[in-house]
Amino acid sequence: MEIIYVYTRKRSEFGRPCSFSDQPAKVNADIPPDPSMASGFILRNPVDSYVQHTSDMSEHEVNTERVEVESRGVNHVEGGWPKDINPQEVEQTIRFRKKVEKDENYVNTITHLGTLMEHCVKQNNAINIYEEYFGEEEMAEVEDEPPSAKTINVIRDPNVTKRTATHLSWHPDTCKKLAVAYSSLEFQQNVKDMSFDSYIWDLENPNKPELVLKPSSPLVSLEYNPKDSHVLVGGCYNGQMAYWDTRKGGLPVEVSTVEVSHRDPVYGAIWLQSKTGTECFSASTDGQVLWWDIRKLSEPTETLVLDITRKGLLENALGAVTLEFEPTMPTKFMVGTEQGIVIACNRKAKTPPEKITGTYSGHHGPVYALARNPFYPKIFLTVGDWTARIWSEETKESSIMWTKYHLSYLTDGCWSTVRPAVFFTTRSDGTLDVWDFLFKQNDPSLSLKVCDEPLSSLRLQDNGCVVGCGSKLGTVTLLEISSGLCTLQKNEKTLATAVRVLWAAELLRQVTAKPSARR
Repeated sequence: MEIIYVYTRKRSEFGRPCSFSDQPAKVNADIPPDPSMASGFILRNPVDSYVQHTSDMSEHEVNTERVEVESRGVNHVEGGWPKDINPQEVEQTIRFRKKVEKDENYVNTITHLGTLMEHCVKQNNAINIYEEYFGEEEMAEVEDEPPSAKTINVIRDPNVTKRTATHLSWHPDTCKKLAVAYSSLEFQQNVKDMSFDSYIWDLENPNKPELVLKPSSPLVSLEYNPKDSHVLVGGCYNGQMAYWDTRKGGLPVEVSTVEVSHRDPVYGAIWLQSKTGTECFSASTDGQVLWWDIRKLSEPTETLVLDITRKGLLENALGAVTLEFEPTMPTKFMVGTEQGIVIACNRKAKTPPEKITGTYSGHHGPVYALARNPFYPKIFLTVGDWTARIWSEETKESSIMWTKYHLSYLTDGCWSTVRPAVFFTTRSDGTLDVWDFLFKQNDPSLSLKVCDEPLSSLRLQDNGCVVGCGSKLGTVTLLEISSGLCTLQKNEKTLATAVRVLWAAELLRQVTAKPSARR
């Protein structure tokens, strides 16, 4: 059926304006539906529809390539010497310098460049381009905000048989990736079908791990290399050490042999600050600290037995549960033990007994966390039994501050990376506590019930705003801390130093007063 309508107009009406009028609608054509076509109709669910006043002209999709950032070193060498001058020969270089300095062109060039440089220096010093305006008003807004935290992501163990998230490690170059070590630490509780896998998660796609790490035994500890973000080192449940290169897949590049490895689970594995960026050390409940070079994991480069009697006997050694290393103190490290004692060590001592420099005793059970304050490295935090304690390196008699005894066990802890007075602790009842000892010392500034099962691990991003909490059932909850808890307050460093001095002075007064009290 074809409908044609011919519009006609008189020649005399050409060019005249149109005159519109209202009239009722009328049906020009009626096409009834075809019942036979109903069988071809398919219900689509869900259906997204939208209404626009303008018609769609085109649709565009753009998928840009992801930018991969890679840190590369630059090797600067001395250059600019003539071919007949050897830069390594001091006499030749001195002779050449004296010859050049006497040249009239050299003097004129230096004088000319000096004038230009002076102009640039004066121009730069005219204003302070880094000056912060209205800093006091911004600080006041931060102080008025009550402490809070919100959940921004939840990552779950993809396996049916859930395992504990024993260790977390943030990607050193970006905050978008998180490596999580999974294992069951309960004695003789390993189920036959329990997976050995650990994962690297991309937080932009938390439903599926970016990379599956496949160790020979479940990983208890896992750490990114701060110098090479593609490399990770892991400590296994059976005591072996392994390392991965993410560019080469999920299988370990090399694994230490059982004969030279730890005899118990490796609870601590930390990278050292070395020129090669390949050295690390590990600690285990077998009472040993071992140093490794991942280029040759066939044997440890160095061994220390944690015997505080300084006899070097393995049967007297204390089992290590946590390990601490501060890059600004490259020869020192500390070990938290099962017996509640913290052992301070110096790697560069001449003999093994001299490497154990001192002990700190204050916990009734294993020391589950041990961390130096990033602003005051001689101040360190320990977490064990029902309390968290702050110590001064010079005062071995007692901690200078401690929290109240909680009803549930404390499982982990760490300092804030941006505020010297703030630290975090996790508990076995699933609670995260945030402490600010400038604000109050008897209670946490913020207590947050993260989950119903015990929290097992804790790790803060370098920016100090996002904290990851791992649980016994393998769930990792990422929380964003309110700006007041992750923004350096006015005069905070000065106040924190004053509080620390007061604590130390009060402790010293109590210690010196004890003998007279007994008399």
